[in-house]
Amino acid sequence: MEQKEISRKKLLGVAGFGWLFDAMDVGILSFVIAALAVEWQLTPTEMGWIGSVNSIGMAVGAFVFGIYADKVGRKNIFMLTLIVFSVANGLSAFTTSLATFMVLRFIAGMGLGGELPVASTLVSESVAAHERGRIVVLLESFWAGGWLIAALISYFIIPHYGWRIALLLTALPALYAIYIRIHMPDSPRFTAQQKDTLRMSQKIASVWSKQYAKRTLMLWIVWFTVVLSYYGMFLWLPSVMTMKGFSMIKSFEYVLIMTLAQLPGYFTAAWLIERAGRKFVLVAYLSGTAVSAFVFGNADTTAMLLVSGMFLSFFNLGAWGALYAYSPEQYPTNIRGTGTGMAAAVGRLGGVLGPLMVGMMLSNGTAINTIFTLFCGVIVIGVLAVLFLGTETKQTELE
Repeated sequence: MEQKEISRKKLLGVAGFGWLFDAMDVGILSFVIAALAVEWQLTPTEMGWIGSVNSIGMAVGAFVFGIYADKVGRKNIFMLTLIVFSVANGLSAFTTSLATFMVLRFIAGMGLGGELPVASTLVSESVAAHERGRIVVLLESFWAGGWLIAALISYFIIPHYGWRIALLLTALPALYAIYIRIHMPDSPRFTAQQKDTLRMSQKIASVWSKQYAKRTLMLWIVWFTVVLSYYGMFLWLPSVMTMKGFSMIKSFEYVLIMTLAQLPGYFTAAWLIERAGRKFVLVAYLSGTAVSAFVFGNADTTAMLLVSGMFLSFFNLGAWGALYAYSPEQYPTNIRGTGTGMAAAVGRLGGVLGPLMVGMMLSNGTAINTIFTLFCGVIVIGVLAVLFLGTETKQTELE
């Protein structure tokens, strides 16, 4: 029993640190965009494109690497994706033009997009049914740690040493991939299955077969609405704070405070997910996100801005944790990586639209409260999809 405990903790730690590095990269990007806007005198539309190109890469990465994780194993793809985004990040620190920066952001995005669904699939296949949801949400909680590190690096490094040094620090995960190679086993379910003979086209078709079509539709809607709203709101958060009249350093400080609220969001979701179930957590936390987004957009005092921003972080990241626990549970082992990766890829398309949409609306003079009210409505669509199309998978054995 003790050996099982040690290996589970080790798995969570090794996969979790990969997740943390992903979050650190996405988090730093939101602060780098704010710094680049000043240094390169970017328009809001150009700022939006940086976030969107990152998400286009994530969509491609989630789709391609998800399918290959079903072919060559979860662990191998997990390592490869870490190396891809680390190297691209390191190189982007040396760019002097927006075009080159965006090409490297696309490549980094491919690594990021592939790593997340593959890591959650690996962990969900490696733990017992009665604790699977809780462990995957705890894996997701490393995201908050990564965002906190990103916020700290951005607060202390970017104003004094520049955005290039901040990006160089995000290249370190490449070294971590070597550690993974030595210390991490592959998914027992993947290694135990018979040789996979399904072609890529068959895997994609299986995801939309009669047996799984309703689940796939539900997942695609929820992923799209969650990712669109998350990247639309959080990649713009430091910039929105400066638009509301705060200095760059003050904006970074407030975003850091809001980021702290992510941790209790994850931990409460982890506690509830095996008690109340996946559907309850997703519906409750997405509803909380919708209300918080509306209040944040309409906040007219610093106190209301901070409190609603903290609730936005709390509920949104708790919902993310539940979504990563819920997604791999919808499919059998031979198409689990494909199904989860495709849902994440559709979500990343929302991540392309979100930052672009905000940039274009701001360029057209749209008020911030209107933008956040729109995000509130988008999230409600996700809530309805879970309510009417989702099935409860709490403590059920994986197919």
